[in-house]
Order: sequence, then C-alpha cells, then structure tokens
Amino acid sequence: MLTKLAPLALACALAAHTAAAQTATPLPRLESREGHHALIVDGAPFVMLGGQVNNSSNYAEPLKTAWPVLDAMHANTVEVPIAWEQVEPVEGQYDLSFLQDLLDQARAHDKRVVLLWFGSWKNTSPSYAPAWVKLNNARFPRMKDQQGKDHGVLSPLFPATMEADRRAFVKVMDYLRDHDRQNTVIMVQPENETGSYRVPRDFSAEGNRLFAQQIPAALARKTGKSGTWTQAFGAQAPRAFNTWYVASYVNALAQAGKTVKALPMYVNASLAGPSNVPDPTGVASGGPQWDVLDIWKAAAPAIDLAAPDIYDRASGNVIQYLDKYTRPDNALMVPEIGNAKEFARFFWPTIGRGGIGFSPFGMDASGYFNYPLGARALDSKELAAFALPYATVSSIMRDWAEIAATRPTWGTAKPDNGSDQSVTLGAWTITASWGQWQFGMKDWTWIKADPAPWASEPVGGMAVAQLSDHEYLVMGDHVRVSFSPADKRDDGMVVSVEEGTFRDGKWVTARVWNGDQTDYGLNLIDRPQVLKVTTGFYSGKPR
Repeated sequence: MLTKLAPLALACALAAHTAAAQTATPLPRLESREGHHALIVDGAPFVMLGGQVNNSSNYAEPLKTAWPVLDAMHANTVEVPIAWEQVEPVEGQYDLSFLQDLLDQARAHDKRVVLLWFGSWKNTSPSYAPAWVKLNNARFPRMKDQQGKDHGVLSPLFPATMEADRRAFVKVMDYLRDHDRQNTVIMVQPENETGSYRVPRDFSAEGNRLFAQQIPAALARKTGKSGTWTQAFGAQAPRAFNTWYVASYVNALAQAGKTVKALPMYVNASLAGPSNVPDPTGVASGGPQWDVLDIWKAAAPAIDLAAPDIYDRASGNVIQYLDKYTRPDNALMVPEIGNAKEFARFFWPTIGRGGIGFSPFGMDASGYFNYPLGARALDSKELAAFALPYATVSSIMRDWAEIAATRPTWGTAKPDNGSDQSVTLGAWTITASWGQWQFGMKDWTWIKADPAPWASEPVGGMAVAQLSDHEYLVMGDHVRVSFSPADKRDDGMVVSVEEGTFRDGKWVTARVWNGDQTDYGLNLIDRPQVLKVTTGFYSGKPR
C-alpha cells in the first residue's frame, strides 16, 4: 500500500506546486524613462487609487470597517500599517497572523495593498516599537538633545536598534514571499514619517564624534559639497547629518527586505513649509522633505521614491509640494492627504503630473477622525468628493497609467482664489475655469442666473493628456475646459468631442458631444466622464 501511495503523493505534490506557480504574478516594479514613471502591477502600468486606514485599524476587526468605505470611493488599493510590536511582541518570537488576515480580507474585497511598516519611527515616535525596545535605553539609545538629555526619538546611529528593526522587517518580507505569490501587496513603506522634531540631530558622544568627521564620499559626489558637516551644510548641517543617518538606517531595512522580495519601497515625509528651507528645529529633521531629497537619494539607493504627506489646505502650497516631489529621479505619489472634501481636488494635479498613486488618510468607519488635519467626520459628502475622480479614472485606469508614462500630461485643481489655470500642450492652450453652469457664459448680462451651487466651494479639477498632435484626453469634475490655438490663430477649432472609454487599449465612443454640450466649453461637473477631444485648423495655413 505504501508503495502504491508514494507515486500518488508525489503526483499530488507536483500538482500543488504547479497550481501555486500558476497563481504567481509578475513582481510589481517601478519603471522610469525620460522623466516619466510607471508603477507596474501584474505586468502593466497601474494607478493606485488608494485609501489609508487609521493607525490603529491594523487589527482584523477594525480593518473590516474599511472595505465599505473603500468600495464607496472606488478605491483599488488600501494602505495598512503593520507594527513591529505586533510582529515581535517578545524578542525572537514572531506573530504574522494579522498579515494573513490583511491578505485574506484584501483578496476577498478585490483590493491591492500598500504595507506600512511602523518600526523605529511612526511620525518620528517609537510608539509602535515593542516594549522590549522602548524600555531598554541602554541597548536601544534615544537621541540626546543639546543639553545631553534624552529625546523621545530612537537614535539612528546605533547598529543594535537598526539590526533589531531589520530582523523583524525581514520576517514580514519572508512572509510575503511565501504567502503572497499573487502580489496582493504591491508596495512597502519601511518606517513612517522618519526624523525628529525640535532636536535636529543626536548630540550624544557618538553623535558629536561622527558630526565632526568629513561628509561621506557618496554624499559629496551627489551634492558637490565637501569638508565636515558644518563646512558643507552650514546652518543646516545638523539636519543634513541626521538625514544621512536616518536614510542610511532605512536603506538597510529596504535593502534586506528587497533581498527577500524585491517589491517597490518608498518613504513618506512629514512636511514643513513648501517655499523655504525649514529651520532645523521646526521640521522632522532627518525625514525626506523636498529640500533634502538629494541626501536621501545618495544614502538610500534601495528606496524607489520619496513622497509627501499633505495636510496643508492652502492650494498654492499643495501645488508646490507636488512640483517639488515630481523629479526625473523621483516618481510622484501622495500616500497621505487629508480626507476632507477640499483635498479631493488635488487628485487631478497629482495624476496630471504623472503621479502613480493618491491616498486620503483615515478611510475607514472605525470612528476616529483626525480633524483639523482632515474631516470632522467621514460622511457621504466627504466620500463623494473622492469617489467622483476615482470613478472617472478607474474606468480607464490602466490606459491612463500607460499614457502618463509615455505622453505629455497636465493637471490642475481649483485654486483658493478661483483663478483660471492654463497649459499649452502642442499647438493648443487648454484652460480650466470654475464655478460655472454647463450652459452660458459668465459675462452674459442679457439673462440672469443664480450662482452655481459649487461656485464658492473648494472643489474642482482636471487632467489632460496629449495623445497626438491633434488629440487630447480630458477628465475632471466641477470644471469648464476650453481649447484655443496657442499662437492666437483664428482658424482653429475643436473638431469633435467624444465621450467614451478604452477597451483592450482601443478608444470606444459612447456618444459625441456637440451643440449645447460644446458651445460653452466642455463642462465636467458631477459624474464620471472621459472625453477624447480632436482639434484642427480649417484654413490650411502653415502652422
């Protein structure tokens, strides 16, 4: 009997192995070419239409409250923390049960996952480190302030802390390698909002010794600076020093994790002012703010991108953040933004800059709200503000991602002052204006109309892609879009406006807009609509 069963067992094992291999999908990756970036998921470009759960929703039961919220907003991805204290409550004893719960729930609800590792830093605090780390200051030292007193933040300078953090992080990546062959998890964030408030660097004896040394050769090559930290960076030297060592620490985790499973990895920044180099004591010193990205790039080559966490409600500041993180060597992604409805408009300039993902924070029904950073409550109006742009893009998500990776794109949001916003793509200037009804012109005096209900609200935005010399793809909400010849020619016209979608990569027209729908610009208001606009010149004069 045993002799007969052995071949059967072998055949079953081979069948199981074949089935497992068939469920494997291509590993997600980030591709960059000629200043364009694409997140590749399942072998094709992907836009992360995300929502991040609250910090303490990283347990099976509260996580269940997220799925109705994510479904209502048409999200395809959820960002969820997993904490060091969960994974290794006792040193050397690992518990990955929540990770399996997360994978199971996400698959059941057809969502991809961005996994957030809350280790040595969570908004600079070690609050998610296990007790055996928090309470052992001799083995895992905190930073020292200028007076030699302990600061609350773990120092990035001591190998014991990094090595302990790294071991636990690698266990998480081991589990993903062995239990997530279909790549439900598409990206990983090692640590969260790193750095230190008020104390710009570790002033311990070890910190002072290292601070007196020459800057690392890799940093000198990247920045063109030389000498000691003070000689190279002047008043910003403490922050530059801390940035190098924090980034090197995080890089060690990312590098080890990628050796196990090479998922894309990114870091997120707790932001300070967008238009000035922040005071070293008034910012999360060490974090990947825009003005120290070159230090991060030199110290952390295993990190694929740095991303801004945006809770600033001023439209001008938000646009500056997006511009500063949009670089040839840095893909734009917004992994956290406030969940109040006025933040939803910034989805459009994010994807218009080729952004690979966007995610409001606090998208669950666990009962916690981080007002005044976000909404007072996550009601239907707040959700609808995000659901509309997400529903628009989700209908052509893969196609838009591929277009944005190869073609010129632009996006804008209604500014706080309500002024028109314009861009020139090819031979045409495209203008976005706000707060108008679908019919008529705002300078008309012969007919009266009440203001549009949304005219005074901070809502509205659009994104456009140039498909060819004369074709454009347009999306948006609460916006009027107008086309005019860039060189002021008087023989230019919009030839056709088609509402439709892509199927198998080909444009399919649902209807053609004309008459009232085009006489007063293209008015995208309160429903998901994707337009293909064809332009032309009728006189045949040279262009």
